[in-house]
Amino acid sequence: MPFSPANLNALLQTSAFNLWHYRTADTRAVVSAAGYFTPVAASLKPGDLLVLQTVDAMALVPFRSNAVLGTGVTLDGPVGPIALIRAASQGFSFGQAASAVVRTILLAPIAAGILVGGSIPVSASVAGPIAQVVFSLRDANGVVIPPVQAVAVQGGVAAASFPAPPIGSGYRIRVEDAADPAIAETSRSFSVAPDLARLLIETGNGLATEAGDPLKS
Repeated sequence: MPFSPANLNALLQTSAFNLWHYRTADTRAVVSAAGYFTPVAASLKPGDLLVLQTVDAMALVPFRSNAVLGTGVTLDGPVGPIALIRAASQGFSFGQAASAVVRTILLAPIAAGILVGGSIPVSASVAGPIAQVVFSLRDANGVVIPPVQAVAVQGGVAAASFPAPPIGSGYRIRVEDAADPAIAETSRSFSVAPDLARLLIETGNGLATEAGDPLKS
C-alpha cells in the first residue's frame, strides 16, 4: 500500500524536534524503503522520531535526510493496538529554611587553695537552648566521685558546689549538657591540700600538733 497521510499524526512539535506516529497495514520492510515518505518529506526533519506501527512490527525510528528512516529500535512479532496520550509534566521544587543553632558551655576557672574538709564552688556560662547541665567531680584516673549534680540553667548560668575530696592531685570538674553529653567542658587539674589550721592545737603554752607535741620556735 502507498503512504497514507491520514495515518501520520504529530504527537509532539517544537521548533527543533518533532515526534510522529504512523500506523499502517504495510510491513516494516515496505515502510522502510526509500521514497515511502516522499509525499510529506517537506514536513519531516532530520532527527525527528517516528513511532511506527506496522502489521509485523512496532519501532521507534529516526528520520534522516530526504525522509529516509534510520535503523531505530524494533519490537518484533505481532503488535496489538496501542493508545498514545499526550501528557505534560509539571515540576515541583521544595525548600526549607534552616539556621544554625549554637550551644556552648563555658566552665569558670576553679578557685585555687582548695583544702580538705572545705567545698569546691563551680559555675558555668551556657549559651543556646540548654535547659540543664550536669556537674561531676573526677579523680586523676577520670573516675567520677559522687555525687553527680544536675542543675537547671537560669539566665545563662548554672552553679553548684562539691565537698572537697581527700588530699591529692589530678582532680577535675566536668560539666555537660544533660540532653547531649557531647557538649561539655572539663577543667584543668587541681589539688586538694591539708588544712594546716586543723593540724595545730592551741594550748596555754602556745601551739601543739594534733599528737600534743609542742611546736618549737
